[in-house]
Amino acid sequence: MAMQPIGTVRSDAWERIPRAYAWLVFALTFGLLLSDYMSRQVLNVVFPLLKAEWQLSDTQLGSLSSIVSIAVGLLAFPLSLVADRWGRIRSLTIMAAIWSVATLVCGIADGYQQMLAARLFVGAGEAAYTSVGLAVVLSIFPPKQRSAVTGAFMAGSMVGSVLGIGLGGLLATHFGWRASFVGMAVYGIALTLLYTVVVKPGRVEPAPVKDLGRLSLRPPLKSLFSTPSVISVYIGSGLQLFITGALLAWLPSFLNRYYDMALARAGGVAAIFVFATAAGMPLCGLLADRLCHGSPSRKITLALSYCLICCALLALAFQLPLGTGQLLLMGAAMFFGAGSVGPAGTMVANLTPPAIHSTAMATWALSNNLLGLAAGPFITGLIADRLGLIAALQLLPLAGVAAAAVLMIGVRNYQQDLQRILRT
Repeated sequence: MAMQPIGTVRSDAWERIPRAYAWLVFALTFGLLLSDYMSRQVLNVVFPLLKAEWQLSDTQLGSLSSIVSIAVGLLAFPLSLVADRWGRIRSLTIMAAIWSVATLVCGIADGYQQMLAARLFVGAGEAAYTSVGLAVVLSIFPPKQRSAVTGAFMAGSMVGSVLGIGLGGLLATHFGWRASFVGMAVYGIALTLLYTVVVKPGRVEPAPVKDLGRLSLRPPLKSLFSTPSVISVYIGSGLQLFITGALLAWLPSFLNRYYDMALARAGGVAAIFVFATAAGMPLCGLLADRLCHGSPSRKITLALSYCLICCALLALAFQLPLGTGQLLLMGAAMFFGAGSVGPAGTMVANLTPPAIHSTAMATWALSNNLLGLAAGPFITGLIADRLGLIAALQLLPLAGVAAAAVLMIGVRNYQQDLQRILRT
């Protein structure tokens, strides 16, 4: 959720790069995106072991997950600007090295404070990788292929999450929780070294941009918040991702505590839920494009509907006894849970001037991370310490109801606000 456009994609790179080398660069950049999310999500599957060994509260466990999203939300945009100025390929390799080494430090941490500091550096390294990596792969493919390339690249976030949870559970079961972090770190370090050898800045990117004023910093920042509709989308999207962030972080622990699943099995089942989320993001977006063609205002209505469907399914799931029926409904809820991301991104683009789209997307990413992906795990853990984990998860639909209520402001004001933007 920290991705934003980076400057202007130039065409000279794809015109001179051989197709085979372009696909090799894509594969390696995609591989590092997998490492990004594997390192981020591996923590969630070892929550039960950390809790037992270090006597941590659920609040502390949630903070270990949330600190990464906080760093990503705050640092994504400024670090993306630095990458355009300093060089994208060089920046990508340094980012990957930072999060890989920080993940290794997680594996040798002696306690909560060391782990928290290491997780902060994981987030700092990962903050701008998605946006800068996407800028690199877009620059080496012709315009007619860029939509497909973008979709394929962004899928790596959820695939990496699945691998981090699934493989992390296996490593923790057979070799201990420290091996989970070390395994992710070794993969990241090895691929970073390979990337440094194979991907050469002179072959892939033009000269770095020196004029940061060209990167959408000149328009007034007040344009980011000039209409009620765009503000409602920022807030509503973040509140809805509160549910997704909480479930991604706490599902392995929920399955371990209440279904008595071993860590390996809990990680594997949780990975299936992540696949449901991964499938829902593009499919719900595709449905929005099909149903709302020619009527952009309907997209925000559909985003609101996705929030309410997720809430209803999740609330119903927790009214059922433990069993297959409950898990199926939870999976369906996660399918729709992040479905609002596509329509929300479209609305942000429609409701802000094109000259500041990079900044607008960064603002949207900040809201998604701070209100959703960071707040969800932490606040759920805080409540779990007082009421129990299952009671904390039962309260998650309230976040979706709040998201739908905020998005309703956008529905009511959208046409008027859009006309205002078009006149400016």
